[in-house]
Amino acid sequence: MASTRTTHRRRVVVTVMVLFAIIAVFVVKLVDIQVVRAETLNADALGNRSVEDEIYGSRGDILASDGTVLAGTVMRYNITMSPKRAVKFTRTTDSGTESVSVAQAAAEIGGHTGQTPEAILAIIASALADNPDSDFAYVAKQVDVDVFRAVQALDIPWIYFKKTPSRVYPNGAVAGNLVGFVSSEGEAQAGLELDQDACVASANGMRTYERGGDGVPIPGSSVTISEATDGGDVITTIDPDLQWFVQQVLAEQAQATGAAWGTVVVQEAKTGRLLAVADYPSVDPNNVNGTENADDRGSRAFTASFEPGSTFKALTAAAVIDAGLATPGSKIVAPFRYLPENGANINDSSGHGDENLTLTGVLIESSNTGMSKFGEMLDDRQRYDYMTKFGVGTATEAAFPSEDTGILHPWEEWDNQTQYATMFGQGLTTTALQVASIYQAIGNQGVRMPVQLVAGCRQADGTIVNQPSAEGTQVVNADAARSTAQMLEMVYQQGWLADTWKIPGYRVAAKTGTAQMPDGNGGYSRGYLVSVSGFAPADDAQFVVSVSLADPVKMNSSAASAPVFQKVMSQVLKKYRAVPSGAPAPALPATW
Repeated sequence: MASTRTTHRRRVVVTVMVLFAIIAVFVVKLVDIQVVRAETLNADALGNRSVEDEIYGSRGDILASDGTVLAGTVMRYNITMSPKRAVKFTRTTDSGTESVSVAQAAAEIGGHTGQTPEAILAIIASALADNPDSDFAYVAKQVDVDVFRAVQALDIPWIYFKKTPSRVYPNGAVAGNLVGFVSSEGEAQAGLELDQDACVASANGMRTYERGGDGVPIPGSSVTISEATDGGDVITTIDPDLQWFVQQVLAEQAQATGAAWGTVVVQEAKTGRLLAVADYPSVDPNNVNGTENADDRGSRAFTASFEPGSTFKALTAAAVIDAGLATPGSKIVAPFRYLPENGANINDSSGHGDENLTLTGVLIESSNTGMSKFGEMLDDRQRYDYMTKFGVGTATEAAFPSEDTGILHPWEEWDNQTQYATMFGQGLTTTALQVASIYQAIGNQGVRMPVQLVAGCRQADGTIVNQPSAEGTQVVNADAARSTAQMLEMVYQQGWLADTWKIPGYRVAAKTGTAQMPDGNGGYSRGYLVSVSGFAPADDAQFVVSVSLADPVKMNSSAASAPVFQKVMSQVLKKYRAVPSGAPAPALPATW
């Protein structure tokens, strides 16, 4: 009996000790979890269920002068999935519940995204092959809101959605040469998108939320760490309707004449504002890859320089008159070939006997030899200074990406031929914008205005910053500019294209140009760049139009450019209701 009681007590003691030992283990473990490693374990647990989510700021718009959106941002959606959770599930419908297999879900998704079920199943298989615990894979990127809503309505528990802004260009190729484009990642690549990135760029924010074991966000767990900031809006000077019209006219004539490329610039004479800058070929920013040649994706009006040819003679004439060395009626004898004392060899484009021409007549006949005789009245340094004041050899104030400065060598480096060639548009290069700017200054009483493409950056509070300078520079005196304009009117009235570029009711000042194109090896090709530049109304210039066509093989003369000039200038005068000219142009003698 005593032995039994002893045994019983021993068992109780052992049991109690075992219980205490077990409790001690749990206590130690609990202390370890709740005290010693609490912070680490909490962080790990939160990390396992906490998800960072980027909040996208909206990239600002690029606007035409009337507020038309040339580049904007819309919300797109990336469809993603959790491959490890891609299993059969039960879906509740109006008629009850149904079991949905992974294959069926893939088919339903693909019905809206345009993918085959096999392609979606392959995404799952590939992700799991790389990582059996894969919790993320893209199903489709940048889908629109209709596709997003349709897939969302399928109520597939392992499918998730992420908002992502996407760039759109509502007017397509209209001003696409100027607006530029962004990459698929939203990085600025060209045009105003690149040049004005500091204005339109947005800043993304960040927030976190917690999700449960099924991957579904836990309500009320979202915490914003940093706010997103939207970009500003770029306001351009471009008239979208005029831009469209000019692009159409240019494209039609370039195709009709077989031109390799072409440009048209329309500029306000009194402000320097660009109303239209057209290029052919051009780019639709919505489909950049549709334009195969990278050179066709920008604006050659800014980025391609060429020898301007005879359109440049207006600058030389204005400079000589401004210096007080000649008048529109000053007389010279213009031979077919002129051999000045420095050893240069100058000739006109076609043979002729000696011609008794005034400075006006030199412009009408576009005589290289005649202009050389007038140009040599100035020394090289004087002519160089006039050219630089007109903007030759420097990029315009528009500062377009990759803008070409043209080539104007210092006057000290001119050889004997270049000394004379620069008088009539050879031995140097200019861009279409620089040529337009020359005619803007002549038409604006000799005051060159800064070239404006962007009117400013509109910030979120409505303030406009980065507005361009509106201060002009007097490059020749008003009398010299007026005299040059009147001579250019005689070119318009009496030149060989008088019937082609006629615009009834308005006095027009214009000049043609024909220049050989480089062959890429330091010489000239057989092609020509043909151009027309001018302004109207000539007695009170409002608008400048400059047209250039490169190698129009079916009509390799300025007759190819003249119809474009006539149509565009007519449209501009009509659109802006320019007052028709009153008194006729003064009749200036061409010969003596």
